[in-house]
Amino acid sequence: MLKILIPTLLLVPTAWLVPHKWLWPSSLFHSLLIATVSLTWLKNMAETGWTTLNLYLATDGLSTPLLVLTCWLLPLMILASQNHLAQEPHSRQRMYISLLTSLQFFLILAFGATEVLMFYVMFEATLIPTLILITRWGNQTERLNAGTYFLFYTLAGSLPLLVALLLLQNTTGTLSLLALQHAAPAHADTWASKFWWAGCMLAFLVKMPLYGVHLWLPKAHVEAPVAGSMVLAAVLLKLGGYGMMRMLTVLDPLTKELSYPFIILALWGVIMTGSICLRQTDLKSLIAYSSVSHMGLVVGGILIQSPWGFTGALILMIAHGLTSSALFCLANTNYERTHSRTLLLARGFQMALPLMAMWWFLASLANLALPPLPNLMGELMVITSLFSWSWWTLALTGAGTLITAGYSLYMFLMTQRGQLPAHILSIEPTHSREHLLIALHLIPLLLLILKPELVWGWTA
Repeated sequence: MLKILIPTLLLVPTAWLVPHKWLWPSSLFHSLLIATVSLTWLKNMAETGWTTLNLYLATDGLSTPLLVLTCWLLPLMILASQNHLAQEPHSRQRMYISLLTSLQFFLILAFGATEVLMFYVMFEATLIPTLILITRWGNQTERLNAGTYFLFYTLAGSLPLLVALLLLQNTTGTLSLLALQHAAPAHADTWASKFWWAGCMLAFLVKMPLYGVHLWLPKAHVEAPVAGSMVLAAVLLKLGGYGMMRMLTVLDPLTKELSYPFIILALWGVIMTGSICLRQTDLKSLIAYSSVSHMGLVVGGILIQSPWGFTGALILMIAHGLTSSALFCLANTNYERTHSRTLLLARGFQMALPLMAMWWFLASLANLALPPLPNLMGELMVITSLFSWSWWTLALTGAGTLITAGYSLYMFLMTQRGQLPAHILSIEPTHSREHLLIALHLIPLLLLILKPELVWGWTA
């Protein structure tokens, strides 16, 4: 654990002390090294139980893929932000890299924590760098409003979780994940215990986000700079799913009765947000709403508590993290050339940038879950487990997948096909930096087809 944490911490002094001309190359190389070393976690994943265990931090089959995804994302965010920040003063560029690094540090501590309270503290700590990224480096003046939404939705959701955790500490005497799974199950007969269940779940459902408490997400995504959107879509939403998987083993007998409304909301959200995507005019907003739709499937898969549901949810979280992050990078390359996120103003890019159109095509196909990509594997496992729980869910999930295919192809056709608009007179050519960035998103996604047991989680 420390072989990742200490280099991550040392990235901050590196960012402040290197000469400016070496700032981006050195931080990129340093973070890529950390990401490469983090792949060693995948090697010693035990079939059950914990590895790299110490008093505070450990990894197991559930947290390892998310930890590796977190480490993998930092060099990609640095690559994506380089052009966006080229005009900024030097100190601000250094500050930006330090914020991204601190975000990775908090996320590693959150996913690796063996104590639920430490997980909670790190879960909250990720808010601060993300909030600064959105409110300081966002594009429009709306960014302050978006930051307020982001902060208050997440804080209001997670305060009941703190109370619920303190109650749990009082009743069981421990908050260690290693001991909690063996604690006596909660009694389901009182109203208080039902409120306690809701308190434990609410924070994670807001973070996911569940349809109905999702309004902060499109705002935050649309206003955030490219690295903010990438880390929000790829890792921060996964904190919610990870927390739910961890807590549901403790909340066991209550979930059977209380999860119905949340599953219904999640599956209804798959259809509703998909339909919103079909009408979007704003490219980043479309990708953000598609995240809500995919996360609805994840919530459904987790809440029915079957091994297939858990596995499908975890695979879908990892695959969605890589795919939506790639889509935000692609949207940013368009934005840097046209300075507009409106779909109608930037069409026909296949004529001008053919290789970029190929990346767009691959990312759109991954978003609509084309076989044999992991996206399809996760979706199929979740849909199958939901179907075996209640066959009515097939109507909702089936319609959801059809709509997903619809808006993914709509997004590809709107941005890439047709004539170049007359107002686009000169387009900057694509840079190898951008091709490397998208390749580093999509190659891991394609490689996961060959060895899917890396992201199966516990239930392999």
